[in-house]
Amino acid sequence: MEEFWTTMASMMGVWAFCQGLLHAVFPPQFRFAALKFLHRLCNYFSTYCYYDITEIDGVNTNELYNAVQLYLSSSASISGTRLSLTRNLNSSSFTYALSNNDRLIDCYKGVTVEWEHVVTQRQGQTFSWRPLPEERRGFTLRVRKKNKQLVLNSYLYFLMDRANEIRRRSVDRLLYTNSRGHPWESVPFKHPSTFETLVMDPLKKGEIMADLNDFANGEPFYQKTGRAWKRGYLLYGPPGTGKSSMIAAMANYLGYDIYDLELTEVNTNSELRKLLMKTTPKSIIVIEDIDCSINLKNRNRNGCISGDGYNSGGRGNCYDVPSADDDGGNGNRITLSGLLNFTDGLWSCCGSERIFVFTTNHIDELDPALLRSGRMDMHINMSYCSFQALKILIKNYIGFEECDLGREVLQELEVVIGAAEMTPAEISEILIRNRRDKSKAVVELAEKAKCAAEEKKRLKLREIEDEEQEKRTLDSPKESSDQLLENCTG
Repeated sequence: MEEFWTTMASMMGVWAFCQGLLHAVFPPQFRFAALKFLHRLCNYFSTYCYYDITEIDGVNTNELYNAVQLYLSSSASISGTRLSLTRNLNSSSFTYALSNNDRLIDCYKGVTVEWEHVVTQRQGQTFSWRPLPEERRGFTLRVRKKNKQLVLNSYLYFLMDRANEIRRRSVDRLLYTNSRGHPWESVPFKHPSTFETLVMDPLKKGEIMADLNDFANGEPFYQKTGRAWKRGYLLYGPPGTGKSSMIAAMANYLGYDIYDLELTEVNTNSELRKLLMKTTPKSIIVIEDIDCSINLKNRNRNGCISGDGYNSGGRGNCYDVPSADDDGGNGNRITLSGLLNFTDGLWSCCGSERIFVFTTNHIDELDPALLRSGRMDMHINMSYCSFQALKILIKNYIGFEECDLGREVLQELEVVIGAAEMTPAEISEILIRNRRDKSKAVVELAEKAKCAAEEKKRLKLREIEDEEQEKRTLDSPKESSDQLLENCTG
């Protein structure tokens, strides 16, 4: 044992002598150059390359650092063993992040990369107008050299897009509205409607969801075709058919904010454009009951029947007729031309990934220029409750599956529900009122639907009788005049 310690002491003495000789013979500049050369030589033969992403770039916050931290949170929650948990303001979920000096493996298109969260203490700070944090934080990305171009040209952009998506979905969505003197005011959007609970024919519902997916993932398509990244939906049908629930389901499905535009609170076309400019991407701009907001009636019913927007006299442009005479003189000067430019003009391109949704109870009263493709691309008829939609309602409200209803009840409902022309709101009220007694709810629903179908049948028969009576009334004077003419000639 003594020989071991003697040998160690001798070796440490030789090392100290050599270190002193090295410092005495070789100047610091030479030693630094030699270490730098060795470092480069090791990097040349290494199969990996490293990228440092610091939290602060000079005096500004590094956006890439925040994106990496947010992106890795989704992977860390699955594969990480030591995590730090946080919850941001206005967030509805927890955020997972790597702990200090921990590592995580990520895979992208078959390529494996390694992330390390590096945290070190910052040295003494000099005077600064913006004090820096005590810890120096950053991420180190290690990749193979052969995968360098894939990481720089594709992976980092994918990471940024994914982080933006996570950030948007982790923050509560907002519902905006406008008022005079206040462009947009917001409240948290908590509507629970989803496509799973939406009362609609499943085939039609699938078509709408597929169209929304194509739009949300269609940025390359819109850039290739030279079109503005926007889309318009027109929801029309009787009151109580779920138009507002459809809008909420679209917002929850895509994770978009909603801008509920009240046209009666907008004075001029210029103010309308300013409101459009202050909307954010990934949002839904809604105008509900557009046929009741301002004067946007069908110009063909008012003598403006030419296709170029001019009246038959050729003096004025029907697109530019203001609505001041129809709103009680409150100073509202929005024109149809201003609204058309709002949805499909040059100003509609000032933002990207936005959806316009108009709702109306009377589609035939709207001007055709407002309904054409490019403005309202998809027309969705929110009609009366069908048999398929009825089964969804019964399942959502009282928990009855199709097998729980019985064959006779199902056949009776299938026969009468179409002729009854009942809205989902009317059926929902029956189910809510009797939700404690599920069997009673189904029986009352069947009775109500049967009575409604019989009433509709009586009304249709009465209409037919009235039309025939009116026709006979119109024909009788003609027959009398013909008989009088024959008597005079005879």
